[in-house]
Amino acid sequence: MKIVTDCGADMPADELKALGITEAPLYIQFPEGEISSADISIDDFYRRLEAMFPNLPTTAQPSSGLFHQLYESLLVDDSQVLSIHISSGLSGTVNSAENGKEKLSSPEKVSIWDTMTLSGGQRFQVMAAALAAKAGWAWQAIQKRLEDIRENTEVVYTLDTLEYLARGGRIGRVQALAGALLHIKPIIRVDHADGKYSTVSQTRTISRALAAIGDHLQKMYDHKPLWVNILHGSFADKAEELTKQLNERLNIAKLEKMRISPVLGVHTGPGIVGAAVVPIELMKDLL
Repeated sequence: MKIVTDCGADMPADELKALGITEAPLYIQFPEGEISSADISIDDFYRRLEAMFPNLPTTAQPSSGLFHQLYESLLVDDSQVLSIHISSGLSGTVNSAENGKEKLSSPEKVSIWDTMTLSGGQRFQVMAAALAAKAGWAWQAIQKRLEDIRENTEVVYTLDTLEYLARGGRIGRVQALAGALLHIKPIIRVDHADGKYSTVSQTRTISRALAAIGDHLQKMYDHKPLWVNILHGSFADKAEELTKQLNERLNIAKLEKMRISPVLGVHTGPGIVGAAVVPIELMKDLL
């Protein structure tokens, strides 16, 4: 079984290569032209994003035609494809993948999976699928594991400013403008029910927001051993502060620190920091 995902999973190129995962591109549209998110370095992107503010680039999901061509290229040796994507509550990528699949002569050979999340949360599901496929798991067993990971993963973050989400249309403009005026730092999670953003709470400072993230995750997981992925855009000092908060509150079995990809950073800005968390028992038998 061959695994496909998209840039929303925030997976480094070397990890994709090591796991044999094919990545469908998500595009960033700058005034001077379109570029694949994978073709611009994270630091260059965030510098460019800050320089052009308050104007912002836009993003575009892969087309159904691109998915059709991608699936055809992967099915040449009569294999099967599992295509795992960013939440349908936040992007139309799953719909494009479904439409691309339906154009195939043998659409039954492709399975589309909606992670109902993004970034590090999506990455956990993609990694699990790739590792399980390499281990020879049947599709039904892989699907059950993906369901368990999807249900038990938490993606939560805070933002230095709501301006980027507001300008990208990802949250209500009234709420965003009020937050900007009051200097509110929201704690935002990806809801398991619909794969959309919801607000956990809000504070007046980033430090309080990071403490609130720690409180939220502690209440959710208690002392359960966890795999924690600390994520940030261009906010390394706050990522270190969040790491300290979570080390004090959680039973961390595995800790990583990674960067938010450009295609997601368009909508959050450089001042994003948060975490993707999963019980390590759902991953350790695959590692």
